[in-house]
Amino acid sequence: MTTMEVLIDPTGASERTSDMTLSLRPGTLAGLRVGLLDNTKPNATTLLEALGDELRQRHGIGSVTMYTKDYFGTPVKDELRDEIVRECDLVVTAVGDCGSCSAATVLDGIIFERHGLPAVSIVSDSFLMSGQAMASLQGFPGYDFLAATHPIASLSAEELKNRAAELMAGVERILGAEVAA
Repeated sequence: MTTMEVLIDPTGASERTSDMTLSLRPGTLAGLRVGLLDNTKPNATTLLEALGDELRQRHGIGSVTMYTKDYFGTPVKDELRDEIVRECDLVVTAVGDCGSCSAATVLDGIIFERHGLPAVSIVSDSFLMSGQAMASLQGFPGYDFLAATHPIASLSAEELKNRAAELMAGVERILGAEVAA
């Protein structure tokens, strides 16, 4: 007989809520301040920078600011979260390419949404289930995040630029951004 195991939150986050409300979507990204949250995994910075470049080219965003977490496997610290919420209009967080960092990346997006900031979380497709499990654990089973083709860590700068371009339709969809015809 099969028994169900209890899923334990690997990030140690103590907030448990069933708030499944997304932050208000901006409609247009023109002129907005975008925060990029690097979780310190290899190539996270390069992927996020490429996404920032894509957002500039496609949507004329106002500014891009890179922020870095202390550790990939835990949620964003309150102080950094508050700074990003104050300074940005939306945030993209990446990259989840292992179990705990994927869960933490999705949790970061949910945390920002619950603090009024539209967020896009990016994990690699090999760890999609870790992200989905965290969203469910946080009471937000339908949380929409992106799954990039695995791997990320071993890609060249050009490959990461291509990966960013592939992710843009999902970024635009999640943010509710108007796409220029």
